[in-house]
Amino acid sequence: MAESNFIDYVKILCRSGHGGAGSAHLHRAKYVPKGGPDGGDGGRGGHVFLKGNRNLWTLIHLKYTRHIFATNGQAGSENQSTGKDGEDRTIEVPCGTAVYDAETGQFLCDVTEHGQVVRLLRGGRGGLGNTHFKTATRQTPRFAQPGERGVEKSVILELKVLADVGLVGFPNAGKSTLLSVISAAKPKIANYPFTTLEPNLGIVSYRGQQSFVMADIPGIIEGASEGRGLGLRFLRHIERNAVLLFMIPADTDDIKHEYEVLCNELDTFNPDLVEKPRVLAITKCDMLDDELIEEMRPMLPDGIECVFISSVAQMGLTQLKDLLWRTINDERNRIPETVTHRDLDEQHRVKAEDDFIFEAEKDETVEDEVSYDKNAGGKMINPDSKEWSDEYWDSDYRDENDDFQVVSDPDEQ
Repeated sequence: MAESNFIDYVKILCRSGHGGAGSAHLHRAKYVPKGGPDGGDGGRGGHVFLKGNRNLWTLIHLKYTRHIFATNGQAGSENQSTGKDGEDRTIEVPCGTAVYDAETGQFLCDVTEHGQVVRLLRGGRGGLGNTHFKTATRQTPRFAQPGERGVEKSVILELKVLADVGLVGFPNAGKSTLLSVISAAKPKIANYPFTTLEPNLGIVSYRGQQSFVMADIPGIIEGASEGRGLGLRFLRHIERNAVLLFMIPADTDDIKHEYEVLCNELDTFNPDLVEKPRVLAITKCDMLDDELIEEMRPMLPDGIECVFISSVAQMGLTQLKDLLWRTINDERNRIPETVTHRDLDEQHRVKAEDDFIFEAEKDETVEDEVSYDKNAGGKMINPDSKEWSDEYWDSDYRDENDDFQVVSDPDEQ
């Protein structure tokens, strides 16, 4: 995989901006001996967003940009001047990208549509200036609210390809050959196992202007859930497929047993895959006649529609496409809007990425919270010395919504 540009798993470090401190400035002017408090509010720290982009195919652009940092909000100043908000950072990702906490493996959020924007990390709230704390009995407050710290988190981005049909089978079952024949895709084809080392997508034309998307993933073998072969790493790419097309060669000794092995590996990876609609294609049937095909039918698995095909001889391909089209367009088999994402455990992780260690540049702006407002006049109160209730925060932060929420496009605001 080192020579491939297909990157579907990457670990990055994200940090939202810290909120700026409010000002504790007291007004000073000629002929105004007691001008009172006029400290402005601090600006909020920048958010970190995820945005779906259908023009991206892999996560390679993030493999070499490991740090995504929003900027901090500026402190408030005199004359009730509000500090500047920090700059947001938007991470563009391919549609179908899931996000996990790198430390715990917990699923956080995903991006499935073009233009969809999800707020991954919220910026720190800006502190209020001392003008907000003036009362009849406290007319000269000499303190202001400190800014809230941003959030720093290591996350894992995992791409799960979006397609209508996913091909499942052992190595050399004819998956890449089928994709190359019925679509314009050009996957590598050779007479040895594990020719396919990365997923391939192809658009299959069907009766005029209609089409559907087919995804070919590297072959899996018995024991893949224990790390044999290429393991189960690439099975994530069929989690979002509407239909699974199982492919088993006609010269297999026991077709039913091989089908059960494939089903067991899918169940081990994600039990939800077992519930997806399936179609079985018996491949490499160019040397079979009608009589032999009829003799093989009792040996096929029960409860699944089967079709005999040969990609090289163009045999049964129209029948296969008809069957796939009917199955895809069945209302019960629509691609689910939401996918049950399992948390990342040891067998689903990519060790090379997990072991990648990067140290973030030191954020010196928050080493000394008291020094936030050195030039604004007055002094800052230590954030640990007072519990600020939500009523003091800016109205933009009073909601109790989830941290990860779909929002409008920040570039259009």
